[in-house]
This record gives sequence, C-alpha cells and structure tokens, in this order.
Amino acid sequence: MLKLSNQQFAKPLKPGDEVITVAVSSALDDEQSLLEGLKILESWGLICRPQAVSQRHWGYLAGDDDCRQNDLQPEQPAALLACARGGWGAARLLERPQHWQPGWLLGFSDVTALLWSRLAAGFDGCVHGPLLTTLAKEPSWSQERLRSLLFGEPVPALSGSGWSGGVASGPLVVANLTVASHLLGSRHVPDLEGAILIFEDVGEAPYRIDRMLTQWRLAGLLQGLAGLGFGSFVDCEADPLQEDQTFTLEEVLKERTADLGIPVVGQLPVGHCCGNAAFPLGREARLDGNRGQLSLIV
Repeated sequence: MLKLSNQQFAKPLKPGDEVITVAVSSALDDEQSLLEGLKILESWGLICRPQAVSQRHWGYLAGDDDCRQNDLQPEQPAALLACARGGWGAARLLERPQHWQPGWLLGFSDVTALLWSRLAAGFDGCVHGPLLTTLAKEPSWSQERLRSLLFGEPVPALSGSGWSGGVASGPLVVANLTVASHLLGSRHVPDLEGAILIFEDVGEAPYRIDRMLTQWRLAGLLQGLAGLGFGSFVDCEADPLQEDQTFTLEEVLKERTADLGIPVVGQLPVGHCCGNAAFPLGREARLDGNRGQLSLIV
C-alpha cells in the first residue's frame, strides 16, 4: 500500500506564498496563455516570481537538461512549483538524483513522470491538475477546485459513468496512460497495490491504448488495484473510415478491464479536456462504480 512517509502533508497555501514557474518539458509556444495562468494565481493572493521560461529553447525542449533541472530544485524554494506546459522532456530529468522539497508540484500530461517519481519517494503535495498554459481556459468550477485544493478547502465529488459496480477506497493515483506506461519497470512507479488509479490520454489510437493496457495487465498491476477510472481520451477514437475493422475507444477500455472485479468508472472530467479536475496524488479517495463518482476522503 502506498504510504506518504516523508513527513507531514503539504501545508495548505495562503495569500503571500510564492510560486515558481517550472518548464520541464517542451518549449513554450504560447506566452500569453502562460501569463494568463499566472494572473489567476495572483488573483488568489499568491506571489509569482518573475519567469524567463518563455525565452528558453533547446531543440524541442524548454532548455537543456541542466536548465530544466534547476527549475525543479531552485536555490530559494517556493510553496508551489507550477509547471508551464507538457509535451515531452520531464522523464529525462529522472536520470538524475532528485532531492524533492516539501511543498506542492502542479501539472499533468508529461508532468506525470515527475508527479509519480515524487510520490514514489513518499512526498505529498503532488497535484494532477491544470498547467499554467491551460489554467485560464479551464471552466470556473475547475479553477475554483484547484484553488480550494491548494488552500486546504474541501472539494466536491466528480461524476462520470459507472462501468463496473461496487465501492472501493484507497490512495488516489492519477496519470497520463502513455507517460506512466513508459515508467513501468523503473523506481519511479509508486506502489499501486490497493490504489484508486485514474488514467487519461490524448492522441492515441484505440489499438495503442489496447497495447498499453495489455502491458499493465501482463505486469499484474491492474489486478492489484482497488478501483480504476478513466478520464478524457481526447482525439483517441478510431478512423471513422475503418469503423468496420476496429474497436471504439470505449470498447477497448471496457473489454480490457471488465474481468478485474473492481469498481470501474469512465468519462471522468480529468485530463486534456476543458474541465481538468485537480486531484492530490496519494490522498485517500473513494470510487463508486454504482453511482459513477470519485471523491476524496477528508
């Protein structure tokens, strides 16, 4: 069972706490969205340190590995490290020793690699939620959910579609399916025995999702879960011209999980959709496959 063993839970944010902009993945291509995201954090009373990530490019990455690593381990720590965007590059930094600091790390998609590594090391404060470049595009309920979570306030349950009945509880782990699949076999995968695992993804054909879920099954990792959920899978449907020769996304997700004997909930508002609900990794959650709900246990 996953344990947050490093110290206490991350302290709730308060007005006046500082934020550092972190660019650990692809080069930034939309500075305006970044600035809009920082403006929202400032409206919550947080102080965003000056950033220079929008000028950084090293090939397709937001700076070379040394530069991006320095984002993660600033000389003067801040209460929140907020990731600018996803893409690719975060996992490259896991080849180096990571000296995680107490506090919060926010992001999703490619940032899954860092969230999972930090969680596997026993650190609280890993938030799967909007990036700085996506935050301003989130609906108001999603923005308020993130604020509430970071400031230690309760957040409502999420509703999806119940695919397999039953109710289970356990530590919550959320991930981009593709990124997490590429971590398998490494020390950066947290203990998933008895966990509530939620997957999301973008731009993957059904057969590739089938292949990844089969890898998880062959590794025995899905079989030890307490519950399983699926968020948004954007642009993951099959080519409509091949409908008579393929499976739909939903058919793949249901078939690969139907025999697990655990609650399964689909269509949760988590991931690359407009409405990416924030969740704290490692905290206790309840998955209700009968009602199609996912909630935190306070």
